[in-house]
Amino acid sequence: MRESQVKSIQSLARGLEVLHLLQTSGACTLHDLHRMSGIPKASLLRILKTLQEQGVAWRRMVDDAYVPSYSLAEMAGRMDRDHALMEVASPVLKALTEEIRWPSVVAVPRLTHMEVIETNVSRAYFDDIALGPAGFRVNMLRSASGRAYLAACPAAEREAVLESLRRSARKGDRLARSAAYVEQVLAEVRSAGYALRDPDFGGDFDEGRAVRDDGRESLGVAVRLGAHVPGSINITWTRRVLGRAAGAARFAEPAARAAREIADRLARRA
Repeated sequence: MRESQVKSIQSLARGLEVLHLLQTSGACTLHDLHRMSGIPKASLLRILKTLQEQGVAWRRMVDDAYVPSYSLAEMAGRMDRDHALMEVASPVLKALTEEIRWPSVVAVPRLTHMEVIETNVSRAYFDDIALGPAGFRVNMLRSASGRAYLAACPAAEREAVLESLRRSARKGDRLARSAAYVEQVLAEVRSAGYALRDPDFGGDFDEGRAVRDDGRESLGVAVRLGAHVPGSINITWTRRVLGRAAGAARFAEPAARAAREIADRLARRA
């Protein structure tokens, strides 16, 4: 179907117009919105009710004005941070894969998991390893990316993550309930300066290698921006080509250099 034959949704356009007015004005009464948009008040009430039900607007009691939800600002801020990280990380990942030939990703924390936001897999010499795609969720405590982040992030932030994992019903998060396991993992990461995935982690969020095994190993290094850890960089290789120890010896320093370069570039943008 050609684009010219597709009709726009007028009700959606009106809803977006109202949301834009709320965002640019900060707060608007029903009368304000009617005056600025020309949309009938009955239609505005339906739009505003929908926005409230979707959690993107609320009505304050002091003056009955409608206000955009804080979640919108938080989402926009998170997107800005992610885009900044992706922008500075992309050329670093390109140079990294030219050096080591294996693929890598940049992942960011999402409280209970890590999320892939960038990968150089399409540029890697060993391109048969499928990483990502963008938006892919990675186990927090069993993956190299998650371990690197947890070991480096501020204590209060780490405890909030671990508490959420302890309450999780997912099979892949059960290890968070073992304080001894968590302490040992984080101590090993800090001592080495990098993280390796759990020996039983085969890439699946919940299952172990006995059930699902991607045949890979991974090494992760945190991107440190002062006390803040916006994410981590991860290098992945095939286990049949390089063992766990051999891969760590080969990739730890290139990964650390790449993480420092990303952090330096972020700092220069600040």
